[in-house]
Formats: sequence, C-alpha cells, structure tokens
Amino acid sequence: MYLHVGQDFILDSRSIVGIFDLDTTSPGRITHEFLDHAEREGAVVTISEALPKSFIVTDFPAETVYVSALATGTLKSRAEKFDVGL
Repeated sequence: MYLHVGQDFILDSRSIVGIFDLDTTSPGRITHEFLDHAEREGAVVTISEALPKSFIVTDFPAETVYVSALATGTLKSRAEKFDVGL
C-alpha cells in the first residue's frame, strides 16, 4: 500500500520505518543529531514549505527523511484508513 504524506508525495508503506512528531522529538539530543546527520548526507526531503509538523523515516531505496507539514495524527488516520500496518 501507499501513504500520501503531503503535496505530491506518496510513499510505499513497506519502506516506512517510522513517523515522528517534530514538536515532541526534535528537542531530544539523539533526534537532533540524527536529523543533522541526515541533512549533511543529503537525505532530507522537505515536502512542503509550510511549517513542518512531522518527519517520516524510510529505508528504501536508501535511508531518507521526509519532512511533512501534516501532523502525525493525520498520517496515522490515513494509514489506518487503508490499513497499511503502521
């Protein structure tokens, strides 16, 4: 199944490792280091220019972080609607 994560981006649900809320996770040192490392590696894709609310980590074809303006609750609802197993 596929999950629409904002704008024109649709991800294969099998490649999604996790969906994280930026407000609750970004203050943490480990998350901050992870996002900084992904940015330096060129593995961050900003889906929208709107205020980011969540980030999605995928592992295929390469580890990529998608920054989305959609809230984690919205993404969860979409995943449950199509039963993608997230």
